[in-house]
Amino acid sequence: MNMMENLKTKNIIAAIALSLVLASCKAPMATVIKDEVKTNIPQNFNQEEQQDANNNSGTTPWRQFFTDPNLVSLIETALKNNQELLITLQEIEIAKSGVLAKKGRLSPTVSAGIGAGLKKAGRYTSEGAGDATTEIEPGREMPDPLGNFGGGLMANWEVDIWKKLRTEKESAVAHYLSTVEGKNFVLSNLIEEVADNYYELLALDNQLDIIQQYIKLQQRALEISKIQKEAAAATELAVKKFEAELAKSKASEYTIRQQITEKENEINALLGRYPQPIIRTKENFMSTIPPTVYTGIPSQLLANRPDIKEAELELKSSKLDVEAARKEFYPSLEISATLGLEAFKPSYLVKMPESIAYNLVGELAGPLINKSAIKANFQTADAKQIQALYEYDKTILNAYLDVANLMSKIKNIDQYYQLKSQETKALDQSIDIANQLFRNSRADYLEVLLNQRDALDAKMELIEAKQKQLSTVVDIYKSLGGGWK
Repeated sequence: MNMMENLKTKNIIAAIALSLVLASCKAPMATVIKDEVKTNIPQNFNQEEQQDANNNSGTTPWRQFFTDPNLVSLIETALKNNQELLITLQEIEIAKSGVLAKKGRLSPTVSAGIGAGLKKAGRYTSEGAGDATTEIEPGREMPDPLGNFGGGLMANWEVDIWKKLRTEKESAVAHYLSTVEGKNFVLSNLIEEVADNYYELLALDNQLDIIQQYIKLQQRALEISKIQKEAAAATELAVKKFEAELAKSKASEYTIRQQITEKENEINALLGRYPQPIIRTKENFMSTIPPTVYTGIPSQLLANRPDIKEAELELKSSKLDVEAARKEFYPSLEISATLGLEAFKPSYLVKMPESIAYNLVGELAGPLINKSAIKANFQTADAKQIQALYEYDKTILNAYLDVANLMSKIKNIDQYYQLKSQETKALDQSIDIANQLFRNSRADYLEVLLNQRDALDAKMELIEAKQKQLSTVVDIYKSLGGGWK
C-alpha cells in the first residue's frame, strides 16, 4: 500500500513538472528586424573619389592631431575638471555595480541568525494536548509556556537552469561597456568643443585688431576731411559722415570685446573653473595651416566612433533583456536550506545531536495562468530592443552624413578662403587709391567710406573663413571617431 502511495505521489509530481514545462513552451518569440542600414553602408563617402582604408585620421591620438601647445594645455585641463565628463564617469560606476548585482544572483545567498521566542499553546488543541502528555526526560514534563532558542545558517539559491540569470548578467555587462563608450564619446565631444571655442576666440582677437586698425584709418580720414573743409574742398556733411562712421566702429570694438569675454568664460566653463584669462597666441592665427584629414572608408566608423559602439552595445543589451524576459515564462527552481541548533532552553543547545535542526526544500514553480505582468514585461523589452536597433541605425546614418557633409565643407571653405584673400588684397589697394584721390579732391568722401566699409567686411569675413577652416577640420576629426584615444 505504501509503495502504491509513493508511486502515486511521484506521478503527481511528474505531472506537475510536465505541465510547467509545457506551459513554458508557449513563451513568445522576440521580434526580428533586418538591419538594412548597417548592411547597406556605402563603400566610400564620395562616389567620385576612392578613399584609402589604411589612412584614417580618426585613429590619430589627439595630442598628435593638435600642435598648438596652448590648446593642448586647455584640453588637458578640461579632461581633468569638466563636470559633464565627471558625471559620465559616475554612470560607469553605476553600471559596474549593476554587473556585480547580477553576478551575485548566480550564487547562493547565505545568512546567519539567532532567535528566541516564547509560545503558549491552548490546552484543548492537538499541540497543547500533546505537550501536556509529553515528558522531556523521565519524570519531567514539557514546560508551559514553551520557550524556543536557536541559531544557525540559512541559504537560498535560485538554480539557473534556463540561464536566465546569466543572460541578465551579460546584459548588464553590455550596458556597462556601452557606458564606457559613452564616456569616450563625451571625451571626443569635449575636445571638439574646446578646440572650436579656442579658434573662435583667436578669430575674435584678430577681428578686434582689424577694427582697431580701421578706427585709426577712419581717424586719419576724419582729420583730412576737416582740413579739406577749412580749405573749402569738402563740406560739413563729409565731416559728419566720417565722425558717424568712426563712432560706429568704436561701438563695434566694444561689442567684440564683450564677445571675447563671453567666449573666454565659455571655455572656462568647459574646463570646470571660474573665469580667468585664456592663454593664447593670436599672431599666427591667419597663417595657421589646417592639418590634412584622411577619412578612411565608411565601415571604419563602426569601429572608430564611440557613439556607434555605444549604440551597438545598448542594442546587444536590449536583445539580452528580451531573452531574459522571455525566460520568465519558464519554471524556476529554488533551493532553500537551514542548518543550526534549536531547543526550548539555552542550556539544551549544547546537547548534540539532539539540538541539531536542519531543513532542505527544493521548489519548482512556474506561471500557469494570469501571465499578463510577465507578458507586459516581455513586450516592453521587445519594443525597447526594436527602439535600440533604430537608434543604432540612426547613429550610423548620421555619422556617415556628418563625414560626407564635412568633406564637402572642407573643399568649399578652402575655395571660399582663397577668394576672400583675393578680395581683401584688392580692397586694401582700393582704399589707398581712394584716400589718395580724396586728399587731392579727385574723389568723393562716399567713395572713401564705401571702400573702407567693404575692406573691413572682407577682412572680418576672411578671419571667419580661417576660423571655419580650422573648426571644420576639428569637426571632421571628431566625426571620424577621433579625440578619445
